[in-house]
Amino acid sequence: MAPTACVPPVEILATKHKPEIIHSHNNFNALGNHGGDESLQSRLTAKDLVLDVLKKRAAEVDVDRCGAGEEDAFYVADMGEIYRQHLRWKMQLGRVKPFYAVKCNPDPEILRLMAQLGNGFDCASKAEIDLALATGIDPSRIIYAQPCKTKSYLRYAAQVGVKQMTFDNADELYKIKACFPDAELYLRILTDDSTSLCRLSMKFGASLDVARQLLELAAQLELRVVGVSFHVGSGAEDPSAFVKAVQDARMVFDQAMEVGHELHTLDVGGGFSHDTFEKFAGYLGEALDAYFPPHIRIIAEPGRYYVANAFTLAANVIARRDLPDPTDSTRDAYMVYLNDGVYGNFSNIIFDHQHPVAQILSCANGIDRSAEGVHYSIWGPTCDGIDVITQHIVLPGMLDVGDWLFFEEMGAYTKCSATRFNGFSDNHEVIYISSEAGASALLDY
Repeated sequence: MAPTACVPPVEILATKHKPEIIHSHNNFNALGNHGGDESLQSRLTAKDLVLDVLKKRAAEVDVDRCGAGEEDAFYVADMGEIYRQHLRWKMQLGRVKPFYAVKCNPDPEILRLMAQLGNGFDCASKAEIDLALATGIDPSRIIYAQPCKTKSYLRYAAQVGVKQMTFDNADELYKIKACFPDAELYLRILTDDSTSLCRLSMKFGASLDVARQLLELAAQLELRVVGVSFHVGSGAEDPSAFVKAVQDARMVFDQAMEVGHELHTLDVGGGFSHDTFEKFAGYLGEALDAYFPPHIRIIAEPGRYYVANAFTLAANVIARRDLPDPTDSTRDAYMVYLNDGVYGNFSNIIFDHQHPVAQILSCANGIDRSAEGVHYSIWGPTCDGIDVITQHIVLPGMLDVGDWLFFEEMGAYTKCSATRFNGFSDNHEVIYISSEAGASALLDY
C-alpha cells in the first residue's frame, strides 16, 4: 500500500490464528490535553490511516467477478483510539476504575485490550462472563451487573468465582441466598435518567423508599452487601444527574452501615460519551470527592465511551433507483441500497437511537465537491420497509452499483446486535489496526 503524505507506512500482519492486523510504525502522541493541538493531530492522523485501509480493502473487491459475499460490509477497528480513550479516562477520572460494558461491543480484540489495560468487565449473562474470563483475567475483575439474573447463571457464577453482582428487589435476594450465598452484593438504586438517550430506570433500580428495607432483608438472610450502584442511562445528556445519583448513593451507604453492612465500593455505572466526557467527568469527580472519602473504591461501567469512535464501517452499493425529489420536483433524487441495514450493523439506528452519516469511500463517476451535490435516501438490503438508514442526504457524487460508502462512529451497539434476518450475514470482517504504539505493545501486534 503506497502511503500518502498524511499517512505513515503500514504493514499487514496476518496469520491463521490472529485477525488481520494493520499496524502503524508511527508513535503518535497518545494524549496531551484533550482538545489540544497534539491530541487533535493524533486523531486526525489516525483517521487518515483508517481511510487509507478502507480504500485499500474496498479496491480489492471486483463486484463483477467476486464470489458470493466477498463484497459484504466490513469494519476497520482502530485499537489506538481505544487506547487514547483510556488515557483520557485516567487523566480525568483517575480515581474511578473502568469495568468495560461487554454488551456494548464484545469483540474479542477489544476485550483483550481491556484486560491488558487493567480494566474490569461489566457482564450481564453467562456468555459475557465466559468472554471476559477467556481474556485470562481473575474473576474478581468481573461484576455481574444484571439486577435480575437467571438461576442457572447464578449457579454458574458461583462455580467460576464471579462474586460481585447487583440486585434491586427482594426476590433477587432470596434467589441469591439459594444459589450463591457467598456473593458480594451491590444494591442498584433508581436514578433520574429522563434526559438520557437510552433510559434504564424504567426497568432497573430500587427507589430510595425501599432501599433500607432491602438492606435489612439482606442482613436477615445473612447476605453480604458491599456496595451501591447506579446508572444514569446510556448516552446521558445532563451531568447533574451524576451529582444527584452520588448524593443518593451516599444516603444509601449510610443506611447500609446503620443496618450492619460494611460497604467499600460505589459503582457509578455508565452514560459516558466521547463528546461530553470532560464535562461529565468534572461533575462526577467533584461529587465523588465531596461525598465519598478516598478509602471508598469507585468503579464505573463505560461502554460506548471506549469503542464508539474506534470502528468505521464500509458498505457496498448494490442497487439504485432514480425518483423525483419529494422536496423539489425540479430535480431528481436517488434511492441507493446497501448490503447492510438496520437488521445488521445499522441496528444502532433502532436500538441505540443513532443517526449514522454516510460518506463516499469510492465513486466510479468521480466526486465533485464544488457542485450542489446529489440527493439520496439510503436503504438496507432486506425486504422490510423499515430498513432505512438515511431518509435524506446530499453527497458530492453520482453513486452507482459497486461504489462504497463508509460510516464513522460505528463501534457501539452495532455488530453485537446484528441479526440474520432475510438470510443476510451477521458475521462481517473486521480489520484491526493500531494507530498508537502503546496499544500495539499491549496487544503484541
